Amino acid sequence: MDATDGPEAVMALYGERINRHRFDELAPLISEEASFWFSEGSFTGPTIRQAFERTWDLVRDEHYWLDELRWIALGPDAASCIYRFNWRGEINGAPTQGHGRGTTVLRREPAGWKIVHEHLSREA
Repeated sequence: MDATDGPEAVMALYGERINRHRFDELAPLISEEASFWFSEGSFTGPTIRQAFERTWDLVRDEHYWLDELRWIALGPDAASCIYRFNWRGEINGAPTQGHGRGTTVLRREPAGWKIVHEHLSREA
């Protein structure tokens, strides 16, 4: 399974690789034109890496996963899914966990399917 297999494969790989806490393994799944919107800000280009690495530094032994994933658009060149995201780890030595809702938009690029946008927010 790789990023050329389709948007579903990209999301599965993303779910596996994010828990390795090595951005270089996530980078092939993310478009160079991507924008990520998190509760602490909006990130593009190299700031996406910085946002991930800042989170991994803050939340030790973080485990992140998605559930209730639903494809709301699935076409030959673009796709989008919504989901609930979950995480647990340690912050300042104390066990901590959280969850929220997310949207990911993917598009077919010459090198395969890539994440072009991710928006994570707290659940109301």
